[in-house]
Amino acid sequence: MSEIQKPETHTASNEHEHDGITFEVIEPEHSGDKRIMTSGVYLIPNLITTLSLFSGFYSIILSTSADYQRAGLAIFVSAFLDGMDGRAARMFNAQSPFGEQYDSLADCIAFGLAPAILIYSFALAPLGRFGMACAFVYAACAAFRLARFNVQIDVVDKKYFIGLASPLAALLIACSVLVAAKYASLMTAIPTALTWFFALWTIVCGILMVSNIKYYSFKEFDKQKVPFIVLLLAVLVFGVVLYDIPVGLLAIGIAYVLSGFVTTLNKKF
Repeated sequence: MSEIQKPETHTASNEHEHDGITFEVIEPEHSGDKRIMTSGVYLIPNLITTLSLFSGFYSIILSTSADYQRAGLAIFVSAFLDGMDGRAARMFNAQSPFGEQYDSLADCIAFGLAPAILIYSFALAPLGRFGMACAFVYAACAAFRLARFNVQIDVVDKKYFIGLASPLAALLIACSVLVAAKYASLMTAIPTALTWFFALWTIVCGILMVSNIKYYSFKEFDKQKVPFIVLLLAVLVFGVVLYDIPVGLLAIGIAYVLSGFVTTLNKKF
């Protein structure tokens, strides 16, 4: 008696089952009301994210080679590219779950690990294990902040960041190193005090990332009209930054950090 062959059934997972050899990404996307499985990745935004990741990696290499100024500048380049990849994804309608996760992993290295190694190599190494602990606290807080951002991305007000964004925290670390390196000759009389200041500064930047302080995200700023005086003030600030770029950027960063406390207090009272 011949066997009765059962008809084969195909599920979404069967159709996209990997053969163990091909390198491919399978992820769900929404087409209207339907949820479909697609393969492949979007080139332009993910390539920009890769360049941002490379800048963070290069910063680590420079930090371990005691080239602190270029290491700090590499973090600036990474932050610029991090802002560009999201805009590119929206411009080309190329947003995807893979891109979101890849961006967070790249940020963890570029804005978590790279600044931690930079500040440790530049200022915290003389403190031994305590200096290493300070740098690790910063790196861990950056990872916590990115993980929290991923799980809360659909439930928070997009006008505000909850906690200091990791690229901004990284820029605060990089700016402080650039200022200290530029004016190193003026700080030779207080090396011990400066080392302890950097230890405290590193911990503060890390804690700000995981805090619940609200920071304006500027995501809707380009759609709003402002009084003419704001444009004049922006030009004035631009002139101050050009006069001394590291000091000017650090001052703007500190002002932004303080603005978060003002915004949070205004929301409460």
